[in-house]
Amino acid sequence: MRTFVIVSGLSGAGKSTAVRVLEDMGYFCVDNLPPDLLPKFAELCLQGKVNKVALGIDIRGRGFFQHILERLEELEKMGLNYRIIFLEASDETLIRRYKATRRRHPLAKEGRVQDGIADERKRMGKLRSKATYVIDTTNTTPAQLKEQIRTFFAEESDYERLLITLVSFGFKWGLPLDVDMVFDVRFLPNPYYLEELRDRTGKDLAVREYVLKWPLTQEFLTKTLALIEFLIPHFIVEGKTSLVLGIGCTGGQHRSVCIVEEFYHQLSLNKHRVLLEHRDMNKNMGAEA
Repeated sequence: MRTFVIVSGLSGAGKSTAVRVLEDMGYFCVDNLPPDLLPKFAELCLQGKVNKVALGIDIRGRGFFQHILERLEELEKMGLNYRIIFLEASDETLIRRYKATRRRHPLAKEGRVQDGIADERKRMGKLRSKATYVIDTTNTTPAQLKEQIRTFFAEESDYERLLITLVSFGFKWGLPLDVDMVFDVRFLPNPYYLEELRDRTGKDLAVREYVLKWPLTQEFLTKTLALIEFLIPHFIVEGKTSLVLGIGCTGGQHRSVCIVEEFYHQLSLNKHRVLLEHRDMNKNMGAEA
């Protein structure tokens, strides 16, 4: 079966990393291909019987990029099924990444990264709407991004294990949109009320020791992990390939982070494929209440 993948998205969101992952998976990869060359390149791949192709296409194509939707229509007329990965991140994350690398945004006017990001979001909107997969890399490490892409494009035999994503969050910031199940840990003792722990997070050893020392916490961990282990094989039989579990406290800084870390450790020991994300850990340090 021929697989044709287009990797695109916002500059700084991880497109180059995604292309490298696909290359490691045996895809023939070309980065920064001008969109106008897309149909001709696809035709050459079909003639050469190249079965796994990944193309990196983004705003660096400049004037060529405005024709991307027309070129995608040409692929459809050729009978070529394609999938699009669209990578994005928050403005704050993209600005921080550009500041760290000291690179200039391709659309930045007079060096203003924020202006370039806003312009790019506008220009990329139509392509994003056609994406097969939209990945927000705001809180995603390169290793987590690699695992996500491998899951999307793995062979059938690679789906024998469920991919479990654990997300800590704060209820004050709203529920994660893509969770399958939510566990509310606001009933656990709250480190916020200890001044020496208030400005730390659930990744800090002192906070972890405080949250985990209570019999109530240990009972919750034991019973909830048993429930998750019970459900996993049934989800697999149902045909699920991914499971997103949300663990929430008030602000997403202390208890939920600690519990997610514990779940991650225990499920990894049991040979499950697990990713973790601390969505709100640093949003409002010291304001959990």
